[in-house]
Amino acid sequence: MISGCQSITQFVRVIAEHCLDKRCRDDLLYITEQILTITNQLTIISSVNAATASCKSSNEILVKNAQSLLHVILRGIRAAEAACIKGLKQPDPDSDGAEAAVLCLQWRRNLLIHRAQQNSCLETDELGLRKTSQYLPGPSLAAPVYMKEAF
Repeated sequence: MISGCQSITQFVRVIAEHCLDKRCRDDLLYITEQILTITNQLTIISSVNAATASCKSSNEILVKNAQSLLHVILRGIRAAEAACIKGLKQPDPDSDGAEAAVLCLQWRRNLLIHRAQQNSCLETDELGLRKTSQYLPGPSLAAPVYMKEAF
């Protein structure tokens, strides 16, 4: 889990570097720091847990930190989506950010197509509002994740 966070952190950092909006960039950089902090905490706790006899409370702490990490990662992905909507600088074609930027541009294009398809629907209710219950949710960089809050 911790090693997978490195690629997500790198993705979020690349989006922050290419973000045109200063506020989005600052949010993304803050989230990368949070991911790194929680990842370090998880590494320390899991090392201590592995070296000592595990107990229920240490396992609960591990699970709680893992849940916190997942929440921060999802916040980072959603912040990356917001940055993509506001706009990204075009990265150099041979840079590390090129692949991330292409992914975000494809996602943004799919989102705009999805929105256009929803807007083209003329089916409305008795108040004249467009019916949306029959439509699938819009595209996302992250698949929906449902977690229990308690251990």
